[in-house]
Amino acid sequence: MEAAASEFLRAVRGRRSQVQFARWLGYAGNPITNWENGRRYPTATEALRACDRVGIDVQAAFHRFHAPSAPALGQADDAGVASWLRALRGRTSIREVAGRTGRSRHAVGRWFGGQARPRLPDLLRCIDALTGRAPDWVAALVPIGAVPALAPRHEALEAARRLAFDAPWTALVLRVLETEAYRALPAHQVGWIGARLGLPMAEERRCLESLSRAGVVKEVDGRLVVDEGLSVDTRADPESLRALKAHWLEVAQDRLEGAGAGDLYFYNLISLSRRDLERLRGLQRAYFRELRAVVAASEPPETVALASLQLVEFPV
Repeated sequence: MEAAASEFLRAVRGRRSQVQFARWLGYAGNPITNWENGRRYPTATEALRACDRVGIDVQAAFHRFHAPSAPALGQADDAGVASWLRALRGRTSIREVAGRTGRSRHAVGRWFGGQARPRLPDLLRCIDALTGRAPDWVAALVPIGAVPALAPRHEALEAARRLAFDAPWTALVLRVLETEAYRALPAHQVGWIGARLGLPMAEERRCLESLSRAGVVKEVDGRLVVDEGLSVDTRADPESLRALKAHWLEVAQDRLEGAGAGDLYFYNLISLSRRDLERLRGLQRAYFRELRAVVAASEPPETVALASLQLVEFPV
Protein backbone atom coordinates (compact mmCIF):
# COMPACT_ATOMS: atom_id res chain seq x y z
CA MET A 1 0.00 0.00 0.00
CA GLU A 2 3.01 2.31 0.22
CA ALA A 3 3.09 2.92 -3.55
CA ALA A 4 -0.65 3.61 -3.57
CA ALA A 5 -0.27 6.05 -0.66
CA SER A 6 2.50 7.99 -2.46
CA GLU A 7 0.47 8.16 -5.67
CA PHE A 8 -2.62 9.25 -3.74
CA LEU A 9 -0.71 12.09 -2.10
CA ARG A 10 0.67 13.26 -5.45
CA ALA A 11 -2.89 13.23 -6.82
CA VAL A 12 -4.07 15.36 -3.89
CA ARG A 13 -1.24 17.87 -4.46
CA GLY A 14 -2.08 18.15 -8.14
CA ARG A 15 -0.09 20.77 -10.06
CA ARG A 16 1.01 22.69 -6.99
CA SER A 17 4.70 22.61 -6.16
CA GLN A 18 5.71 20.55 -3.16
CA VAL A 19 6.90 23.65 -1.34
CA GLN A 20 3.69 25.55 -2.09
CA PHE A 21 1.62 22.57 -0.93
CA ALA A 22 3.64 22.29 2.29
CA ARG A 23 3.03 25.96 3.04
CA TRP A 24 -0.69 25.54 2.34
CA LEU A 25 -0.78 22.79 4.93
CA GLY A 26 1.06 24.94 7.46
CA TYR A 27 4.42 23.17 7.49
CA ALA A 28 7.57 25.27 7.91
CA GLY A 29 9.64 22.57 6.20
CA ASN A 30 8.76 20.35 3.25
CA PRO A 31 7.55 16.89 4.34
CA ILE A 32 5.83 16.44 0.97
CA THR A 33 9.00 15.14 -0.69
CA ASN A 34 9.30 12.39 1.91
CA TRP A 35 5.60 11.56 1.57
CA GLU A 36 5.75 11.15 -2.18
CA ASN A 37 9.10 9.35 -2.20
CA GLY A 38 7.92 6.85 0.39
CA ARG A 39 10.47 7.74 3.05
CA ARG A 40 7.78 8.80 5.50
CA TYR A 41 4.00 9.02 5.34
CA PRO A 42 1.44 11.35 6.90
CA THR A 43 -1.06 10.09 9.40
CA ALA A 44 -4.56 9.38 8.17
CA THR A 45 -5.71 12.65 9.72
CA GLU A 46 -2.96 14.65 8.01
CA ALA A 47 -3.84 13.06 4.66
CA LEU A 48 -7.52 13.93 5.08
CA ARG A 49 -6.63 17.49 6.12
CA ALA A 50 -4.62 17.79 2.91
CA CYS A 51 -7.64 16.60 0.94
CA ASP A 52 -9.86 19.17 2.64
CA ARG A 53 -7.30 21.93 2.05
CA VAL A 54 -7.40 21.44 -1.74
CA GLY A 55 -11.21 21.45 -1.82
CA ILE A 56 -12.00 17.73 -1.73
CA ASP A 57 -15.28 17.13 0.12
CA VAL A 58 -14.06 14.49 2.56
CA GLN A 59 -17.42 13.96 4.26
CA ALA A 60 -19.19 13.39 0.93
CA ALA A 61 -16.44 11.01 -0.19
CA PHE A 62 -16.78 8.90 2.96
CA HIS A 63 -20.55 8.85 2.50
CA ARG A 64 -20.17 7.63 -1.09
CA PHE A 65 -17.76 4.97 0.04
CA HIS A 66 -19.79 3.60 2.97
CA ALA A 67 -22.79 5.64 4.05
CA PRO A 68 -23.62 3.74 7.30
CA SER A 69 -20.20 4.43 8.86
CA ALA A 70 -19.66 7.94 7.45
CA PRO A 71 -21.26 9.89 10.36
CA ALA A 72 -18.71 8.35 12.74
CA LEU A 73 -15.93 10.33 11.02
CA GLY A 74 -17.10 13.52 12.71
CA GLN A 75 -14.58 16.30 12.08
CA ALA A 76 -12.10 13.90 10.43
CA ASP A 77 -9.67 14.44 13.28
CA ASP A 78 -7.71 11.71 15.09
CA ALA A 79 -10.70 10.74 17.25
CA GLY A 80 -12.98 10.76 14.20
CA VAL A 81 -10.70 8.46 12.18
CA ALA A 82 -10.57 5.98 15.07
CA SER A 83 -14.35 6.19 15.49
CA TRP A 84 -14.87 5.62 11.76
CA LEU A 85 -12.56 2.60 11.73
CA ARG A 86 -14.52 1.11 14.63
CA ALA A 87 -17.82 1.71 12.80
CA LEU A 88 -16.40 0.14 9.66
CA ARG A 89 -15.05 -2.83 11.64
CA GLY A 90 -18.37 -3.77 13.19
CA ARG A 91 -17.79 -7.06 15.00
CA THR A 92 -14.71 -8.14 13.09
CA SER A 93 -12.11 -8.98 15.72
CA ILE A 94 -8.85 -7.09 16.10
CA ARG A 95 -7.10 -10.44 15.62
CA GLU A 96 -8.74 -10.86 12.21
CA VAL A 97 -7.90 -7.31 11.14
CA ALA A 98 -4.31 -7.77 12.27
CA GLY A 99 -4.03 -11.01 10.32
CA ARG A 100 -5.35 -9.44 7.15
CA THR A 101 -3.20 -6.31 7.41
CA GLY A 102 0.00 -8.06 8.44
CA ARG A 103 0.31 -5.75 11.43
CA SER A 104 0.46 -6.66 15.11
CA ARG A 105 -2.69 -6.90 17.18
CA HIS A 106 -1.19 -4.33 19.55
CA ALA A 107 -0.72 -1.77 16.78
CA VAL A 108 -4.13 -2.40 15.23
CA GLY A 109 -5.84 -2.25 18.61
CA ARG A 110 -4.25 1.14 19.31
CA TRP A 111 -5.40 2.50 15.93
CA PHE A 112 -8.98 1.42 16.52
CA GLY A 113 -8.91 2.58 20.13
CA GLY A 114 -7.54 6.00 19.22
CA GLN A 115 -4.34 5.60 21.27
CA ALA A 116 -2.19 5.74 18.11
CA ARG A 117 -2.62 7.29 14.67
CA PRO A 118 -2.34 5.04 11.62
CA ARG A 119 -0.30 6.40 8.77
CA LEU A 120 -1.88 6.50 5.35
CA PRO A 121 -0.59 3.11 4.05
CA ASP A 122 -1.89 1.40 7.18
CA LEU A 123 -5.25 3.16 6.88
CA LEU A 124 -5.48 1.73 3.35
CA ARG A 125 -4.57 -1.71 4.70
CA CYS A 126 -7.30 -1.48 7.35
CA ILE A 127 -9.90 -0.41 4.78
CA ASP A 128 -8.89 -3.29 2.51
CA ALA A 129 -8.92 -5.76 5.39
CA LEU A 130 -12.44 -4.75 6.40
CA THR A 131 -14.04 -4.21 3.00
CA GLY A 132 -11.72 -5.35 0.21
CA ARG A 133 -12.44 -1.96 -1.35
CA ALA A 134 -9.44 0.29 -0.75
CA PRO A 135 -9.51 1.27 -4.46
CA ASP A 136 -13.09 2.51 -4.04
CA TRP A 137 -12.09 4.63 -1.03
CA VAL A 138 -9.27 6.21 -3.02
CA ALA A 139 -11.56 6.75 -6.04
CA ALA A 140 -14.06 8.58 -3.83
CA LEU A 141 -11.39 11.19 -3.06
CA VAL A 142 -9.16 11.48 -6.16
CA PRO A 143 -9.28 10.30 -9.79
CA ILE A 144 -8.34 6.62 -9.63
CA GLY A 145 -6.29 6.93 -12.81
CA ALA A 146 -3.80 9.02 -10.81
CA VAL A 147 -3.17 6.02 -8.53
CA PRO A 148 -1.85 3.30 -10.90
CA ALA A 149 -1.11 0.94 -8.01
CA LEU A 150 -4.85 0.53 -7.39
CA ALA A 151 -6.39 1.39 -10.76
CA PRO A 152 -6.49 -2.21 -12.12
CA ARG A 153 -8.23 -3.45 -8.97
CA HIS A 154 -10.73 -0.62 -9.18
CA GLU A 155 -11.45 -1.54 -12.79
CA ALA A 156 -12.06 -5.15 -11.72
CA LEU A 157 -14.40 -4.00 -8.95
CA GLU A 158 -16.34 -1.84 -11.40
CA ALA A 159 -16.56 -4.73 -13.86
CA ALA A 160 -17.85 -7.03 -11.11
CA ARG A 161 -20.47 -4.48 -10.08
CA ARG A 162 -21.68 -4.12 -13.65
CA LEU A 163 -21.94 -7.89 -13.93
CA ALA A 164 -23.87 -8.08 -10.66
CA PHE A 165 -26.52 -5.82 -12.20
CA ASP A 166 -26.48 -7.07 -15.80
CA ALA A 167 -25.98 -10.79 -15.17
CA PRO A 168 -26.83 -11.48 -11.50
CA TRP A 169 -26.18 -15.23 -11.73
CA THR A 170 -22.48 -14.42 -12.20
CA ALA A 171 -22.24 -13.58 -8.49
CA LEU A 172 -23.35 -17.08 -7.52
CA VAL A 173 -21.08 -18.67 -10.12
CA LEU A 174 -18.19 -16.72 -8.59
CA ARG A 175 -18.93 -18.13 -5.16
CA VAL A 176 -18.91 -21.68 -6.55
CA LEU A 177 -15.52 -21.08 -8.18
CA GLU A 178 -14.17 -20.25 -4.71
CA THR A 179 -15.25 -23.56 -3.14
CA GLU A 180 -12.96 -26.46 -2.30
CA ALA A 181 -15.08 -28.77 -4.46
CA TYR A 182 -14.36 -26.76 -7.59
CA ARG A 183 -10.71 -26.25 -6.70
CA ALA A 184 -10.35 -30.01 -6.29
CA LEU A 185 -11.34 -30.63 -9.92
CA PRO A 186 -8.37 -31.64 -12.10
CA ALA A 187 -9.65 -29.20 -14.73
CA HIS A 188 -12.72 -27.09 -15.43
CA GLN A 189 -15.70 -29.24 -16.45
CA VAL A 190 -18.37 -27.68 -18.64
CA GLY A 191 -21.77 -28.03 -16.98
CA TRP A 192 -20.36 -28.87 -13.53
CA ILE A 193 -21.35 -25.50 -12.00
CA GLY A 194 -24.75 -25.36 -13.67
CA ALA A 195 -25.62 -28.86 -12.48
CA ARG A 196 -25.05 -27.82 -8.88
CA LEU A 197 -26.92 -24.52 -9.14
CA GLY A 198 -29.75 -25.68 -11.35
CA LEU A 199 -28.62 -23.38 -14.17
CA PRO A 200 -29.06 -24.27 -17.85
CA MET A 201 -25.82 -24.91 -19.70
CA ALA A 202 -26.36 -21.75 -21.77
CA GLU A 203 -26.64 -19.59 -18.63
CA GLU A 204 -23.51 -21.15 -17.14
CA ARG A 205 -21.61 -20.43 -20.36
CA ARG A 206 -22.93 -16.85 -20.47
CA CYS A 207 -21.85 -16.21 -16.90
CA LEU A 208 -18.36 -17.62 -17.35
CA GLU A 209 -17.81 -15.75 -20.60
CA SER A 210 -18.96 -12.50 -18.99
CA LEU A 211 -16.69 -13.02 -15.99
CA SER A 212 -13.72 -13.78 -18.22
CA ARG A 213 -14.31 -10.75 -20.47
CA ALA A 214 -14.53 -8.50 -17.43
CA GLY A 215 -11.26 -9.88 -16.09
CA VAL A 216 -12.92 -11.06 -12.89
CA VAL A 217 -11.78 -14.65 -13.47
CA LYS A 218 -8.86 -16.10 -15.37
CA GLU A 219 -7.78 -19.59 -16.39
CA VAL A 220 -4.91 -21.11 -14.43
CA ASP A 221 -3.80 -24.71 -15.07
CA GLY A 222 -7.09 -25.61 -16.71
CA ARG A 223 -9.34 -24.17 -13.99
CA LEU A 224 -10.94 -20.76 -13.51
CA VAL A 225 -9.59 -18.65 -10.65
CA VAL A 226 -11.36 -15.67 -9.06
CA ASP A 227 -9.49 -12.41 -8.64
CA GLU A 228 -8.29 -12.57 -5.04
CA GLY A 229 -9.88 -10.13 -2.61
CA LEU A 230 -12.70 -9.14 -4.96
CA SER A 231 -15.58 -7.60 -3.02
CA VAL A 232 -18.61 -6.21 -4.83
CA ASP A 233 -20.50 -3.22 -3.38
CA THR A 234 -23.69 -2.55 -5.34
CA ARG A 235 -25.13 0.33 -3.30
CA ALA A 236 -23.96 3.13 -5.61
CA ASP A 237 -26.88 2.53 -8.03
CA PRO A 238 -30.10 2.38 -5.95
CA GLU A 239 -32.42 1.65 -8.90
CA SER A 240 -30.32 -1.25 -10.16
CA LEU A 241 -29.89 -2.46 -6.61
CA ARG A 242 -33.67 -2.72 -6.20
CA ALA A 243 -33.84 -4.89 -9.32
CA LEU A 244 -30.99 -7.01 -8.01
CA LYS A 245 -32.72 -7.53 -4.65
CA ALA A 246 -35.91 -8.51 -6.48
CA HIS A 247 -33.95 -11.11 -8.48
CA TRP A 248 -32.57 -12.84 -5.40
CA LEU A 249 -35.92 -12.68 -3.61
CA GLU A 250 -37.43 -14.47 -6.60
CA VAL A 251 -34.67 -17.07 -6.41
CA ALA A 252 -35.49 -17.64 -2.72
CA GLN A 253 -39.19 -17.91 -3.55
CA ASP A 254 -38.49 -20.46 -6.27
CA ARG A 255 -36.35 -22.46 -3.85
CA LEU A 256 -39.21 -22.49 -1.35
CA GLU A 257 -41.16 -24.73 -3.73
CA GLY A 258 -38.54 -27.43 -3.32
CA ALA A 259 -36.77 -26.48 -0.11
CA GLY A 260 -33.77 -28.53 0.91
CA ALA A 261 -33.42 -30.22 4.28
CA GLY A 262 -31.11 -27.48 5.57
CA ASP A 263 -33.01 -24.50 4.16
CA LEU A 264 -34.52 -22.14 6.73
CA TYR A 265 -37.54 -19.91 6.07
CA PHE A 266 -39.21 -17.79 8.71
CA TYR A 267 -41.92 -15.16 8.82
CA ASN A 268 -43.68 -13.41 11.64
CA LEU A 269 -46.47 -10.82 11.44
CA ILE A 270 -46.17 -8.59 14.49
CA SER A 271 -47.55 -5.44 16.11
CA LEU A 272 -45.15 -3.42 18.23
CA SER A 273 -44.09 0.09 19.24
CA ARG A 274 -42.11 2.24 16.83
CA ARG A 275 -39.28 2.26 19.36
CA ASP A 276 -39.08 -1.54 19.27
CA LEU A 277 -39.37 -1.53 15.48
CA GLU A 278 -36.21 0.58 15.43
CA ARG A 279 -34.58 -1.96 17.73
CA LEU A 280 -35.45 -4.71 15.27
CA ARG A 281 -33.97 -2.67 12.43
CA GLY A 282 -30.79 -2.34 14.45
CA LEU A 283 -30.74 -6.08 15.04
CA GLN A 284 -31.17 -6.69 11.33
CA ARG A 285 -28.21 -4.44 10.51
CA ALA A 286 -26.15 -6.14 13.22
CA TYR A 287 -27.05 -9.54 11.77
CA PHE A 288 -25.81 -8.48 8.35
CA ARG A 289 -22.52 -7.18 9.80
CA GLU A 290 -22.05 -10.38 11.78
CA LEU A 291 -22.86 -12.45 8.70
CA ARG A 292 -20.16 -10.61 6.70
CA ALA A 293 -17.65 -11.09 9.51
CA VAL A 294 -18.35 -14.84 9.68
CA VAL A 295 -18.06 -15.17 5.90
CA ALA A 296 -14.81 -13.19 5.80
CA ALA A 297 -13.23 -15.52 8.36
CA SER A 298 -14.69 -18.76 6.97
CA GLU A 299 -11.99 -21.05 5.55
CA PRO A 300 -11.99 -23.17 3.54
CA PRO A 301 -15.12 -22.33 1.49
CA GLU A 302 -17.00 -25.60 1.08
CA THR A 303 -20.50 -24.56 0.01
CA VAL A 304 -22.55 -21.57 -1.14
CA ALA A 305 -25.75 -20.14 0.32
CA LEU A 306 -28.27 -17.34 -0.17
CA ALA A 307 -29.01 -15.33 2.98
CA SER A 308 -32.17 -13.25 2.69
CA LEU A 309 -33.77 -11.27 5.50
CA GLN A 310 -36.57 -8.72 5.24
CA LEU A 311 -38.26 -6.41 7.73
CA VAL A 312 -41.23 -4.60 6.15
CA GLU A 313 -43.46 -2.06 7.90
CA PHE A 314 -47.15 -1.65 7.08
CA PRO A 315 -47.95 1.84 8.42
CA VAL A 316 -51.37 2.06 10.13
